[in-house]
Formats: sequence, structure tokens, C-alpha cells
Amino acid sequence: MWSRLCAWALAATFPSSTRLPGLDRVDPLPFVQRLRREAPASIRWAFYVSALVFALTPVLTLGIPWPAFWLSAERQDRHAQALSGHRLYLLRQVMVMVKTIGGLCWGADPSVRAAFAMSAYAADPGTFRAGALP
Repeated sequence: MWSRLCAWALAATFPSSTRLPGLDRVDPLPFVQRLRREAPASIRWAFYVSALVFALTPVLTLGIPWPAFWLSAERQDRHAQALSGHRLYLLRQVMVMVKTIGGLCWGADPSVRAAFAMSAYAADPGTFRAGALP
């Protein structure tokens, strides 16, 4: 459940444009699952809570008492914009967390890197949790 909610929040926050693929065209679920396995607990929980708050707060930003995943793409965008500039610091931090994790996911995707004429990253060796960092 958490992984799907987080993947949806990333896709809603990073929509595609005419020139660049967004996370709505790229499947962010494998990235979120890898983040779940490899990230420290503080990062995971901050991201989970941020995705949940993003999903439940359209009532604060748009005055609509529905979860954000029931909104149209245009309203989701307005909700994300309003949450990013909300007067309460903690609500702004929700979007900072979602955008930070989303940027990591989006920037590492091979199709996004190809749109910028950059080569894809090599496969992750998975050594972070093993303690084999240089």
C-alpha cells in the first residue's frame, strides 16, 4: 500500500510535458520499492508521511474534501502548487520531500536521460546496505 501511494504521489508531482517524459509515463514503483529496501528509516517514513499528507490535504489547499487521487490532473497540479507555497512550513516540507525523492527517481530514468542526450546509469551494484562503500 505505501509503495503504491508513494509511486502515485511521485507520478502526480512529476507529470509529462510535450518534450520530457514524466513519472506518469515512467513507472516509479520499482524505484520506490528499492528506496524502501535501501533508504534509512527516517527517509522512508518522511517520504511515506509526505505522500499520505499530499493525498489527504486538498481540503486545505483547494477546499475540496476529496483525496488528491480522486482529482483531475489539473486539480492535482493546482493542489501541488498550493501545497508548495502554503503558509504552514510543515505543509511546504511535504512537497519538498516528495519533490526531492521524485527528482532522484525522474533524473535516474533512462528515458529522461535520453531526452537530455545523456547515457543511462549503469545498474546499481547494491553495495550501500552491504557496507562496501569506498
